[in-house]
Amino acid sequence: MELVFLILLILLMILALGFGYPVAFALPGSAILAISAAALCGYLFAGNVDAYFLHGGPLQWLNAGVTNFRGVYWEAERDTLIAIPLFVFMGIMLERSRIAEDLLVTMAQLFGPIPGGLGISVVFVGALLAATTGIVGATVIAMGLISLPAMMRNNYSNALATGTISASGTLGQIIPPSIVLIILADQLASATDQASTIRKADFKAATGEFSMPIQFDLTSTSAGDMFMGAFVPGLVLVGLYMLFILIIALVNRKVAPPVHYEGKYDLSFLKQVFLSLTPPLALIFLVLGSIILGIATVNQAGAIGAIGAILMAGYRLREGKRGAYAPACVALISVAALAVLLNTFTINVKNIASDQDLMAVSLALVAVVGLLVGILWSGWRVYKIDDTLRGVMIETAKTTSLVFIILMGAAMLTAAFRAFGGEILVKDFLTGLPGGFATKFIVVMTVIFVLGFFLDFIEIAVVVVPIVAPILLADPAANVTAVWLGVMIGLNIQTSFLTPPFGFALFYLRGVAPPSVQTLQIYKGVVPFILLQLIGLAIVGFNPSLVNYLPTLVSLTSETAPPPQNPTLQACLEDYTFAEYDKTEAEIRAQVKKAAGLDISYLPDDLRESLTKSFDSALKTFDFVQAVKQADAELDDYVADYKSLHEDVRALHAEIRSLEDELKRMADDLRRLPDDALSARQALERKIDEAGKAKAELEKLIPDNWADARAGYVELESAEQKARLAYRRNVDEAYAPLAELRGIISQTDDLAAVKTRIEALRDVIAKEAPEAAMDIVKETESAVREVEGKAGIGSLLAKARRALKGDAPDRGEAAAKLDEALQSFDEEMAWRKRAEQDLAGGLAAYDGAIKDTIGVRSQTRLPEKIAESVAACRSHHRDISLSF
Repeated sequence: MELVFLILLILLMILALGFGYPVAFALPGSAILAISAAALCGYLFAGNVDAYFLHGGPLQWLNAGVTNFRGVYWEAERDTLIAIPLFVFMGIMLERSRIAEDLLVTMAQLFGPIPGGLGISVVFVGALLAATTGIVGATVIAMGLISLPAMMRNNYSNALATGTISASGTLGQIIPPSIVLIILADQLASATDQASTIRKADFKAATGEFSMPIQFDLTSTSAGDMFMGAFVPGLVLVGLYMLFILIIALVNRKVAPPVHYEGKYDLSFLKQVFLSLTPPLALIFLVLGSIILGIATVNQAGAIGAIGAILMAGYRLREGKRGAYAPACVALISVAALAVLLNTFTINVKNIASDQDLMAVSLALVAVVGLLVGILWSGWRVYKIDDTLRGVMIETAKTTSLVFIILMGAAMLTAAFRAFGGEILVKDFLTGLPGGFATKFIVVMTVIFVLGFFLDFIEIAVVVVPIVAPILLADPAANVTAVWLGVMIGLNIQTSFLTPPFGFALFYLRGVAPPSVQTLQIYKGVVPFILLQLIGLAIVGFNPSLVNYLPTLVSLTSETAPPPQNPTLQACLEDYTFAEYDKTEAEIRAQVKKAAGLDISYLPDDLRESLTKSFDSALKTFDFVQAVKQADAELDDYVADYKSLHEDVRALHAEIRSLEDELKRMADDLRRLPDDALSARQALERKIDEAGKAKAELEKLIPDNWADARAGYVELESAEQKARLAYRRNVDEAYAPLAELRGIISQTDDLAAVKTRIEALRDVIAKEAPEAAMDIVKETESAVREVEGKAGIGSLLAKARRALKGDAPDRGEAAAKLDEALQSFDEEMAWRKRAEQDLAGGLAAYDGAIKDTIGVRSQTRLPEKIAESVAACRSHHRDISLSF
C-alpha cells in the first residue's frame, strides 16, 4: 500500500506543476495531501494511522517538518544559507547600478578588433558577471539587452550571437559565488551524513566489524569548498567558449567579424578600461580570495560583496558629477589604514598595556569610523538616486523568500517520499543496475538533465539531490567526494538551462531579443555551446582533480589543517615519502651515520639511549619500506584474480540484503492485516514464500571458493596494513628523540632564566609562613616544568613543597630538597650548555635531512611542497570496495 501513496504523491506534484501552481506551494501541498490520504486510509481500513507508512507515520513526518523549519530559520550552525541574500543583493545591486553595462561596453571596445573579439568579450564579461551576480536570469537579460543589439549591428550571425549570450549568461550557475553551489553545499552536507551511515552499515554487513576505519569515511562539504571546487571547471568552460568563438571567427570571418573601435587607444581609453574593469575584479578577489585564503567564511565573504556592491553603486550612480568617487575613496583609504595597522600592531581593546597600544586602538577606531562613513555615504546615494536601494532590497527579499520557501516545501516533500519508502525503491533500482557506479551516475545525471527542462535549479537541488546523493556518495567503488558530485550536478544543471526547447536561458533571451531574431536561430546557436558544456562535463568527470585539488590544498595548508599523523593522509603521504626514499636513500643513510658519529657521551642516560636507538630505527626505515612494497605487490597480484569474484559475490550479497529487507517489510504488512482479510493474507504469504525461494536461489549462486578467496584477501590486506603500521611506528621512534632533544637544547636560556627564582626560594622556605611558601614554591615549580625537559628539577621542588605541608612542616627537609634541586639544575645546565655549543648544529643538519621524510609524520603541519603532493594525490578517487 505504501507504493500506492508514493505514486499518489508523485502524481499530485506533477499535476500541481502542470497546472501552473507555484513550486513553493506545489511541493508541500503534494506532501500534505498524500500524507493526509495515507493517514486517513490507515485509520479507516486498518485502524492505525501509521499502517500505510513504511517509516513512522504522520506524526513523525510532522516532527521532521518542524525540525526542517527550525533548521532553515533558527539554527545558527547552518550559516551557509545566510550567504544567499547577501550574494543575491550584491548581484542585483551591480546590475541595477549599470556597472555590468559599463563592463560590457568597455570590454567590447577592448577586444573588438580581434576576430570574434566582440563574442569573446561577451564571454569574458559573462564570467565576471557570474562571479559577481550568480543569477542566470539577471545576467542573460542584461547581456541580451546590451550585447545583442551591438553584435547584430556589427554583422554577427544571429545564431552565434544568441548562443554566446545564452551560454555566457548561464556561467553564473557554476562560477562562484553561485546560489546553486550554496544550496548544493547545504543539501550535500546532509547527504554526506546519510551516505556515511550507509557506508558504515555496508562495511559492518560485509566484514562483521563494528567500526569502520576513519580513512574509509566520507568528508562533508561546505559552500567554501564548493566555491573552490567549481573555480577551475568554470574557467575550463570559459576557455572552451572563447576558443570556439575564436576558431569560428578565423574559419569564417562573416560569422564573427572584427569590430574596430572608432576612438583612440589613448590614456583616456586606458582610464575607462581601468575604472570599468578594476572594481569588479577587485570585488571578485575580495569575495573569493577571502574564502580561498581562509580569511572569511562564505557568509562573511557575502557581506564583503554586498558592501562592495554598495560602494561601487555609490559612485556609478553619480558618474560625471563632482565628488562621485569621494565615499569610495574614503572607504578604500580607511581599509588600507586598517590593513597597515593590523600588520604593524596587535590591536586588542582588552589588552591595552602601553601608550603604543592605546594609539594603535585609537587609529584603528578612526579608520573604522571612516569606513562606516564611506559605506553610509554610498548607501545614502543608492537610497536617494532613482530609489535604487529600495528596488534592490525588494528584489532580494523576493528571491531569498522564494529560495527559503522552496527549501521548506522540498524538505516536506522529501520527508513524505521517504515515509512511503521511495528512497528504498530508488536505492534498490540504482544498486540493481549493471555496470556499478558509472551506470548509476549516468542514470542520475540523465534524470537531472531532463528535469532541468522543466524545473528550476533550486527544485532540482533540494528535491533530487537529497534522494540520490547519499546513494552515489556511499558507493565505495567510486569513493567520490561530495564536492566533485556537487560540481558535476551544477555543470549538468547549467547544461539543461541551454537545451531546447525548454531551456530557461533561452526563454530569458527570447523575452528581450528583437523580432528579427528567430526562435529557431536561438536554438541553433546554443547547440555548439551545449556540446562544449558536455565536453566540459566529461573533462571534469574524468579529471576529478580539477575539482578536488584546490579545496584539498586549502584544507591542508590552512591554520586548522589536520596534523600529518591524521589517518586519512597516510596513504598519500607514504606515496610521497616512498618516492623520496628512492631518490635520497644514500644521502639519508649518510646523514644518519654522520649524526650517529656525534659525541653524545655527556648527555643524560635516558636521552643518550633513546637517541642512539633512534639512529638504528632511522637506518631500519628502508627495510620497513621494502616490506611495505613487497606486501603491496603480493596484494596487487592477488587482487588481479580476486577482484572480479569479489564484485560478483558482493552484487549477490546486495541482492540478498534487498530481498531480506523486502521480506521484513512484507512480514510487517502481514502482521498489520486484520485476521478476516484472508485473501490479502494468502496473497502476501505467497509473495513472502516466493521472495524466500529467490533468496535461497541467490545464495546457491555464491561460488564455493568464496570463503577461502575472501580469507586470502583479508590475510594479505592485514599483512599490508601491519607492514605500514610497523613502518609508521619505526619512523616515529626514529624522529621523536631527535625532536625532543632539540627542543630541550633550544630552551637552555629559558631554563637559565629561572635560576634566580629557584635560589630565592631559600629565603622563602626559611622565613615565609608554610602555606605562603608552598604557593611560591608551586609557582616556581610550574615555571621550571615548562622548560626543564626530563631533568627532574621540578620533582625535587615538589618534594620541597610537600615537606612544608601539614601540621608539622619540616623546613630543614624542604631546604635539603631545594639544595638537591639546585645541584640538579647546575648539572642540567652544564650538559645543555655543552650540547648547545657542540651538538646543536649537527642535530639541526640531521633534522633538516630527515624531517620531510622520516620525520614528516612528527611535524605539526605538512610543509607546503608535501601538502601540494598530498593534495594532488587525494584529489583522485580511490576504489576502496575490496575492503568492504
